[in-house]
Amino acid sequence: KSANPQWREQFDFHYFSDRKDMLDIEVWRKDNKKHEELLGTCQVDITALPTKQTNCLELPLEKYPGSLLMLIAVAPCTGVSISDLCVCPLGDPSERQQISQRYCIKNSFRDIKDIGFLQVKVLKAVDLLAADFAGKSDPFCVLELGNDSLQTHTVYKNLNPEWNKVFTFPIKDIHDVLEVTVFDEDGDKPPDFLGKVAIPLLSV
Repeated sequence: KSANPQWREQFDFHYFSDRKDMLDIEVWRKDNKKHEELLGTCQVDITALPTKQTNCLELPLEKYPGSLLMLIAVAPCTGVSISDLCVCPLGDPSERQQISQRYCIKNSFRDIKDIGFLQVKVLKAVDLLAADFAGKSDPFCVLELGNDSLQTHTVYKNLNPEWNKVFTFPIKDIHDVLEVTVFDEDGDKPPDFLGKVAIPLLSV
């Protein structure tokens, strides 16, 4: 019930600087649980923004009245990584010892915001739902922690895909829940949902 909503949400996106990336933004209005209406769209050219500073942008919505006020900062990634299983971070015993020292009890108040990090090894999926007429799927896996999101590559024509990837997330809230969702890639169409699991960090 507002024409001037304030969300105050922060989202982290990870991209490689050699790509020309556009940030696509859509604003939707929700009447009830079933009906939604598009209120406008806008784009931000990430590569054109100055780095290592917070950019305050007022973005007019295309073809619709209204605008969005956003703060966007482009900065080098810290604490987030994607790697193959064979070069897994923390595989080195000396590195594990450094991490143990960094998060030991006597150092716990040195940096209050540095809660820790989560490392997830996504190995494989088994007996997935067949999403196409040939009895196969093109699955990929999306990991979400808070507003952080990372994903695997797609394994085509396979109901038992093996990804063997290692994902590392910085933890911002110990009460967050890791959500792991498997989708079927469907060309230019939105991906089909194949399944999901939620893991509270406090259960790890």
